[in-house]
Parts: sequence; structure tokens; C-alpha cells
Amino acid sequence: MIDAIDAAKYVASSYQKRFKEPISEMKLHKLLYFAQRESLVRSNKAMFDAQFQGWRFGPVIPEVRREYHNILFNSPLWMDQNNKDILDYVIDKYGCKDAWSLSRLTHGEYSWINSRRGIGEYENSARIISIDDIRVDAERIRNRRELLNMFEEN
Repeated sequence: MIDAIDAAKYVASSYQKRFKEPISEMKLHKLLYFAQRESLVRSNKAMFDAQFQGWRFGPVIPEVRREYHNILFNSPLWMDQNNKDILDYVIDKYGCKDAWSLSRLTHGEYSWINSRRGIGEYENSARIISIDDIRVDAERIRNRRELLNMFEEN
């Protein structure tokens, strides 16, 4: 498992190199959510321990929020190839989308919906998004990919 700040540094640095601009804080949180989910899809193991909160515009890691400006200007530490592969996949797949589109995507996730139960649409909340709920989203993705693979094979 890696530290969420290190994952954020890697994403911010890779995003900057690829898209020639700094990543917005909102987009960074969404890409980290998709990386956590992708790690669960591939191995059923979380990439990092940090917990997301179900904020109004999608998942947010408070530690990353507090460190955002430092993250932009610090290089990532060494990271194993498996985590790099997951983070690169997420940047490739979602990095070209704007932050508001990513926010809308996260609003369709069971984990975010469940974290917002009983909270008004325009209300803020710091309710934790359960890793078990993210596993539900990961299982949906895994099942969808397996179905697509079956159709491609036939």
C-alpha cells in the first residue's frame, strides 16, 4: 500500500507532463478515487489507506486537500510498477475529461451515493465513503469488463 499523498504527487506530476498544465484540485481527487477503485478492480486491495469523504461534488481525501499546493510542487517518491500502471491507466482514461464531467461520473458511483444518503443535494458533508462501498463499484466494473471480454471473444 502507498501513501495517498505520494499517489497524488505521482498523478499531479504525470498529469502536468502529459497535458502541459497543472491538475486542478477537483480533478486530482476524482482521479485518486478512480485509482482506488481500479486497484480494487484489479486486486481487491486498496491502493492507499486514506479515506474519501462524500463531498457535494464527489469524493475528496482531506489530507490531499490540505496538501494540494505542496503536492503540485513536489516530485513523487519511488513507486512500484503495479501502482504506476494503475495511476497511468486512470490518467490515460480520465485525465482528458474536465473536472465537472468527472464529478458527474462519481455521482453515479454506489459508494458516493451511499455516503450522501440523507444529505441534501446542496449540503456539504464529511461523511466517510466506505472502502466496502468502493468495492461494490469495483465489482460492477469487473463484471462489466468480463462481459465485454466475452462479447469480444465471440
